Amino acid sequence: MARGFRSASVVVLAVFLVAGCSDDKAAPTANEPKVEIPTAAPAAASAKLGPTGPATAAKCVGVAIPVGVEPQDVLDANPAAKTFCFSKGLHRIKRALRPVDGSTLASSEGAVLTGSVQLTGWQADGNRWVVRGVLPVAYKLKGKCEDEKTNPCQRGEQVFVDGVHLTRVMSLEQLKPGTFYGDYEASAVYLADDPAGKAVEMSSTPTAIQVSANDVTVRGLTIEHFASLPQGGALEAGDGWKVIANEVRWNHGVGVMVIQGDGATVSGNTVADNGQLGIGQYNSADVKITGNLVTRNNTDGFWIADWESGGIKSTRSSGEVSGNDIVANRGIGMWSDIAEYDRMIVGNRIRDNAADGIRYEISYQATISGNVVESNGFGTGRGSGPSLWDGGGINVNTSAGVKVIGNLIKGNRNGIALQSRTRGDGPRGLYVLADVVIEANQVVMDEQTASTGVVENKESPAKDGAIRFSRNSYRIGDQQAQRFAYRGETMTWEQWQAAGFDKDSVTG
Repeated sequence: MARGFRSASVVVLAVFLVAGCSDDKAAPTANEPKVEIPTAAPAAASAKLGPTGPATAAKCVGVAIPVGVEPQDVLDANPAAKTFCFSKGLHRIKRALRPVDGSTLASSEGAVLTGSVQLTGWQADGNRWVVRGVLPVAYKLKGKCEDEKTNPCQRGEQVFVDGVHLTRVMSLEQLKPGTFYGDYEASAVYLADDPAGKAVEMSSTPTAIQVSANDVTVRGLTIEHFASLPQGGALEAGDGWKVIANEVRWNHGVGVMVIQGDGATVSGNTVADNGQLGIGQYNSADVKITGNLVTRNNTDGFWIADWESGGIKSTRSSGEVSGNDIVANRGIGMWSDIAEYDRMIVGNRIRDNAADGIRYEISYQATISGNVVESNGFGTGRGSGPSLWDGGGINVNTSAGVKVIGNLIKGNRNGIALQSRTRGDGPRGLYVLADVVIEANQVVMDEQTASTGVVENKESPAKDGAIRFSRNSYRIGDQQAQRFAYRGETMTWEQWQAAGFDKDSVTG
């Protein structure tokens, strides 16, 4: 699906002249190095994401998988084959595909893999309609929801009427047009809308493709309506997998999940409208997540502020996240959490996400550079507020060796938030806010933006010299506004510089 980064979001900041700013230092002498302060937006601001999704896939030549057969049966019947081509049309997947080493599952004809079943036999029940005997037996529930009282996000089954996703309610009394209620004890699904003459489907199969081999390619497929459970993927990828030019949409848990998938590539996909998260990565080294459109994920009410909802989340992994459009997800745009290392987050366009644009949490060694991070953080709900404790456009939380360089951070709920908390030990030592460099960024804090700065637990203050702000340019409007924070105090620009930060930076 061809999508582009909207030109209206491109921002080129005006040159911030040192003259007239509160940083009133004398010009450098001939023996002093000239300080370069950024005056132009990073390249990502004018770049456009190219076409993504199945329309961009290469032609598939191999063993045909026609509509109406169980695809795994075709794989099993052709053990020597390496490439399998899904024909055009709707393929109902009743059991997950398990490819072999080096194989390719693809389509260049517009194949759709669905995990849904058709719901028929509706009966009137007062002013509502019911179908019985369609829900699975009880299964273990997990996941944190925005609604922590009834926890609607924990159930995997979704209902679609003529392709439109309905919202789950947790009692018959809440049922209204556009919603459904699942009574698991009675194995019954209820609608408020008359289903007569409409196609009603319910996601049923948890996974489309499972990790069963190495070096598998998945290309040119649309994967939708799978009942993937929280933290589970509709499409799972392992070591050396290439997930290229697919559309993964309207699945309950995670769209694409890389699990112990060293060296995997996820590129050129449209990953949209999944119930929890767009792309996940767990315990996987040197993964490349590049050139994807990741948008509108967390449709099923997972906790927006702090539980794996939104665009991309990675844990205990390394690799590159670059050149993606991460837009309008109901959660964090890009989140690295728990023992991440050698992480590169470069040249992405991250905007309009409900929580942080980028969060790097209790991890090690990262470069966050050349990103455009705009208008994030205005959609959080429970357990969240406007302070730096709640994050920012870029949020570095109790992590070491992090370089935040050359980003444009504009109009977020907070600008740059650095958090020092007591978080224990990890595989590479104590989790601590240390060796953090904030350099050559352009930070625009308009009337909606609270502040930029550092917040600390009393038990774990950042050590002197652990954080360096240098060569940044800020636009904050009123020079006397307290738009900075450190050691429990809010500060003006002059006070922030007096505290030892941004001495070679400018503001306007």
